[in-house]
Amino acid sequence: MAITDINTYAHLSEADVAALGRELDALRREVEADRGARDAKYLRRTITAQRVLEAAGRLVLWNNRSRTEWLAGTALLSVAKIIENMELGHNVMHGQWDWMNDPEVHSSSWEWDMVCAAPHWKHSHNVVHHKYTNVWGMDEDLGYKVMRVTRDEPWQPKHLGGPFINIFLAATFEWGIALHDLDLKEVVTGKKPWAESREEVLTFLRKVRRQMVKDYVLFPALSGRRAPRTVGANLTANLVRNLWAYVVIFCGHFPDGAEKFTVESLDDETPGQWYLRQMLGTANFRAGPAMAFMSGNLCYQIEHHLFPDLPSNRYAEIGERVRQLCDEYDLPYTTGSLVGQYGQTLRTIWKLSLPDRFLRATADDAPETASERRWASMPEGTSDDPSRRTRRIQSGLRSAIARRRQRVAA
Repeated sequence: MAITDINTYAHLSEADVAALGRELDALRREVEADRGARDAKYLRRTITAQRVLEAAGRLVLWNNRSRTEWLAGTALLSVAKIIENMELGHNVMHGQWDWMNDPEVHSSSWEWDMVCAAPHWKHSHNVVHHKYTNVWGMDEDLGYKVMRVTRDEPWQPKHLGGPFINIFLAATFEWGIALHDLDLKEVVTGKKPWAESREEVLTFLRKVRRQMVKDYVLFPALSGRRAPRTVGANLTANLVRNLWAYVVIFCGHFPDGAEKFTVESLDDETPGQWYLRQMLGTANFRAGPAMAFMSGNLCYQIEHHLFPDLPSNRYAEIGERVRQLCDEYDLPYTTGSLVGQYGQTLRTIWKLSLPDRFLRATADDAPETASERRWASMPEGTSDDPSRRTRRIQSGLRSAIARRRQRVAA
């Protein structure tokens, strides 16, 4: 099932993992010491660009008279909402810009343009997800409580609806994120007292009211008789933003190679093992500068999970160093095209909606779920890769995966 002994799975000794942790600590310190004017300039330009795009979109939609104007305004607003959500809201609330000591872009004060209240997201995402990344039973982002994405979750008839729930979640992603931290099921069943949940629910409702009034009452009202067209444009822009955020997030967490872990793997977890879990539990997708920007630089999900509070504009350069460390320690650097990563994600969701008896691979050696037990029948040895002589680790996880593939293909 999921990984319990991360050192054994990665083919690294305790000393190797500790050394990896020290190198990543050094990388963090190097970037922290180098933060400065160019990073602040990047953020200011991003904020300005986002506000100009939103204002332009709102202006076009205010008096849109043709389908072309409607499409142009909707497109501008969609892009503005994506940038605000991905490159600004997500990253600002991670504390990536707290070092500037600017109240406008501080994680404690930013509120983003979606129905999820910032305090709820910061708890479920920053506190829970990033601390317990892909730990089954701890990280509720594993399937978001509605889908089966690992065989560690016993199959139930309700999982047959996984592919359909996935489509619904994609279209309503901001609502799923908003409800994620509320535990409303626990409140309804009485397991969580209303007194404990009252303020959280009221905060959620206030945020929903704010968003609904802004997008579906105020701005449409300013359009006068064209209000229905503006409502449709705002609804479409929110849908586009939801779909894009969903694709980016899912491609960073559920493709092949994004491993899962047991609660036992956390026992006496060292800083080096925490780093290693982030590297093995996440995945990147290839992107040029424009797509990287539109994804909030979360095409570098591995780097983001290693250093969630470092400025996102640094992830590309950090990624080069992380790749070098993966080569040195013979670790996989899980990446691929956006289409390929999402295709693997969909395959996992569709496949695990079925009972285990319909699945061929074992629970310890499947693309979506693996453990250190997958190596039990594998012979030891070094990879045929000539570059191994330059590595610190002569036969690590990447070589073991290559040998397994060669064995399967033989």
